[in-house]
Amino acid sequence: MNTYISSVINGVKQKYAHQPEFCQTVEEVLSSLEPVVERHPEYEKVDLLGRMVEPERMFTFRVVWEDDNGNWHTNTGYRCQFNGAIGPYKGGIRFQKNVNPSIMKFLGFEQTFKNSLTGLPIGGGKGGSDFDPTGRSDSEIMRFCQSFMQALYRYIGPDTDVPAGDMGVGGREIGYLFGEYRRLKGKFENGVLTGKGFSYGGSLIRPEATGYGAVYYLENVLKDDGQDIKGKTIACAGFGNVTWGICRKAVELGAKVVTLSGPDGYVYDPAGVCTPEKIDFLVAMRASGRNKVKDYADKFGVEFHEGEKPWGVKVDICMPSAMQNDVHLEEAKKIAANNVRYYIEVANMPTTNEALRFLMEQPDMIVAPSKAVNAGGVATSALEMSQNSERLVWTAEEVDNQLHNIMNTIYKNSVDAAMRNDLGYNLVAGANIAGFERVADAMMQQGVF
Repeated sequence: MNTYISSVINGVKQKYAHQPEFCQTVEEVLSSLEPVVERHPEYEKVDLLGRMVEPERMFTFRVVWEDDNGNWHTNTGYRCQFNGAIGPYKGGIRFQKNVNPSIMKFLGFEQTFKNSLTGLPIGGGKGGSDFDPTGRSDSEIMRFCQSFMQALYRYIGPDTDVPAGDMGVGGREIGYLFGEYRRLKGKFENGVLTGKGFSYGGSLIRPEATGYGAVYYLENVLKDDGQDIKGKTIACAGFGNVTWGICRKAVELGAKVVTLSGPDGYVYDPAGVCTPEKIDFLVAMRASGRNKVKDYADKFGVEFHEGEKPWGVKVDICMPSAMQNDVHLEEAKKIAANNVRYYIEVANMPTTNEALRFLMEQPDMIVAPSKAVNAGGVATSALEMSQNSERLVWTAEEVDNQLHNIMNTIYKNSVDAAMRNDLGYNLVAGANIAGFERVADAMMQQGVF
């Protein structure tokens, strides 16, 4: 490996040994960049990589809120504004009890390259809190969101930082956040948050967009492999917006999702999550706040595997779509043993580095990285920003067509980047290089700071 790349990776590991998720994603990205860095010795002179792995700014804040019983609670809020070289910071807000600085930084770092891949003028950022919304009432969540925004509103804006939703933050939470932002600012800046309700500036198909985009990317992979998506079986994880979107688009194109998962285990539905009733039930499950996938098994009489993950199920395609580090080496070996041909990451960094290397070494497996596959969500958020700035409302068909074109372009650019760097059909390295090059060019042109 290039000595400059090695030194940056080792420096991050030493400095941030207590932030494993961040170290993992830095190593995964930078280790793909050797052919580019070798051609550009000037990167080392200005320490481009050293600057790129440090957030431009990151801050924490106290979030104090009152529950329905009159008790007060204190959580920690975060915003990581990682890289704004190509546009305002853009990235979701996550409410989950395991949120910490390492997760915020790895998500912000990944978001920088993901946003670059879209070709749209948006930088990378991420935020959230260790608040757990599970089992909380609407009133409690509203009060938490209002307190969170009271600390955050000074540091975001349509041309500064545009947050969106993420795990634990859906349309309800975005509404409460935007309402508090509007109250505090005294004006309607509808480009400041994306994922808004359609009645106040949101975009059609935004909730489904990440899942739709993942399936569009998958179509490209299958086409280049001489295959059709019709009749294919898919193993997914989670049951939130992303998996819901995958289920909807897969059915439309003739495929079927046969697994869902949650903190309590996974369900196997050999008939597929294919009917409107089943797909609509995912929305009800999310809204219930129970966070239990067993509800699906009880409703539709299918298998439930308590405390297990779905990666031992024999399918054509695996699409991990729940959360980071969901697939470890043990699960990766099960996937390979089932002769799965297509491993399409959807969640942010759902595979450990060890497991990812193992899967990429399988001669009959095609691996696609999350930063490319799941870029449809942020791409549609950027389209929402465009609609807001132009005071326009696009039809669902217009948004879907643009999303489809963006995902086709991301796939093509990833393949092209790998090929011109003599890496063959390596979608992981290609996505890293294509995302890196645009950010690197912008940083070099803007000077050293």
